[in-house]
Amino acid sequence: MERTATAGLSGPPAPSGGPLPPDAVVDDGADRGAVVAGVPVEVPRAPAGMPQQRARGTVPGGVRAEPARPARPAAGLRGLRGPRPWRLLPTPAGTPFTFGYAALLAVTSLVARYADPAVVDALRQSSSTDVAHLVRAPLLVLPASALWIAGGIVSAYSLCFLLVLTALERRIGGLRTAGVFLFGHVLATLATEVPIGLAVLTGRLPDSAAHRLDYGISFGVAASLGALAGLLTPWLRWPLLTVFVGMLVQDLAAFDDPMTSCGHLIAVGLGVATWPVMRRWRRARLAEAGAAPGTG
Repeated sequence: MERTATAGLSGPPAPSGGPLPPDAVVDDGADRGAVVAGVPVEVPRAPAGMPQQRARGTVPGGVRAEPARPARPAAGLRGLRGPRPWRLLPTPAGTPFTFGYAALLAVTSLVARYADPAVVDALRQSSSTDVAHLVRAPLLVLPASALWIAGGIVSAYSLCFLLVLTALERRIGGLRTAGVFLFGHVLATLATEVPIGLAVLTGRLPDSAAHRLDYGISFGVAASLGALAGLLTPWLRWPLLTVFVGMLVQDLAAFDDPMTSCGHLIAVGLGVATWPVMRRWRRARLAEAGAAPGTG
């Protein structure tokens, strides 16, 4: 008895030629037949080794639907961020320490400019970090001397203050920036005034040297610049230090105020000595912000 394989279904053959009816349902399974307009037909098996077709969704009109892909930026624009010059200056939210300190310095500068000169001299004398005041009230005069800008608000150190402390605070935070500033201000002051005090005690300098007026923010700014350099890329770090230290060496060579010039160089060295700590603080700051570690 002869058998004819029909993939499990039998019936009259489908009419040949012409398009399939709209209600035709085709199943491309290898072991099952097809049904066309309610009539089972034999479907030839795919050749061995040929992959079976996978059905995909379609939209009206028979066009295959493809999943939507998000738009991708042009290759030259990926990761590109425009310049943000406003970040060079302090803001109340972004750099509260630098902003508040700058506002305080602006007030004292206005007082120095418009108040009675006798009053201004008395205020500066009482906050001077000379040897006599350091011996009597060190905890008062050390911070008070950093409330004045030598040369006024238009001096070069006022601009350095804004740029350097803003950049440093954005990298390590406000409290740490205040610590770096005070670290340089206090140690550089003591490093210059203690030798003067010893020289007065030994008679190498007159007693008037113990009352030498000494105030300003320059030691703290110099230390902050030295610390900031350790967080910059090498192509910016070394030119910055070279130019700044070169200016300080020129001031020292001029011998107009050798103790202050030495203090500036000492302050920069103190800032450079903090580089390992600065980089740890930078990583901690980035971890607090949820960013990947690195230097900026």
